[in-house]
Amino acid sequence: MKDPRSEIQAEFERAAGARSRGNEGQARVCARRAAGIAAREYFALQGKIIRTPSAYDLLNRLAEEQSISGELRQSARYLTLRVNEDFKLPVNVDLVAEARKFCDELLK
Repeated sequence: MKDPRSEIQAEFERAAGARSRGNEGQARVCARRAAGIAAREYFALQGKIIRTPSAYDLLNRLAEEQSISGELRQSARYLTLRVNEDFKLPVNVDLVAEARKFCDELLK
């Protein structure tokens, strides 16, 4: 079984590589995957059964989770935002930084 923290770090490294190539969309995908890995680990540590492979579903579930801080719930909401027709987020937020903060806080 893979170590979740190593998987998360690998996603952030992929995000940095994508961003350096000017591929912000791919960087956001990697950030969301990292956050999804953290969410799955969080639920596992809480003894909760997770049946979905979807990071998006896990983040939506965490956005409603009252046992975590409002800040973490907001981060989960940011990480599930859809881009508009111009492939831009509806708010000015750096999803890679948001995901890193989310992962660090959720798994500390």
